[in-house]
Amino acid sequence: MANLPTDFAELEPFSEWILPSEYDRYGKRIASSMDELQAFYDAAFPRLEDGAEYLKSVSISGISDEDRNLLWLFSSLVTVSFPVEAWRQPRVPDSGATSIDVVVEPRP
Repeated sequence: MANLPTDFAELEPFSEWILPSEYDRYGKRIASSMDELQAFYDAAFPRLEDGAEYLKSVSISGISDEDRNLLWLFSSLVTVSFPVEAWRQPRVPDSGATSIDVVVEPRP
């Protein structure tokens, strides 16, 4: 069973990044190796513009599971982009034991 819309089927191997909360996405980033982050980034980043255009055409009310999953997958891409592009490590440099506590999470 597909987790993502058909047009984005090549991203199915990264379905473990379909995470509904910032807390979960941050935890996955911290628990992942740079090789894992880079592989996800390399696969998903080239599809980001297509994904944004696709999602603009989707109504948030009554959004399908596959479309919501695509939104969450690209939310995870945002979470891993800075570590891949700038820091070259999953954690924020020189930050000690930081954490993110989201009090209110946007939901479709």
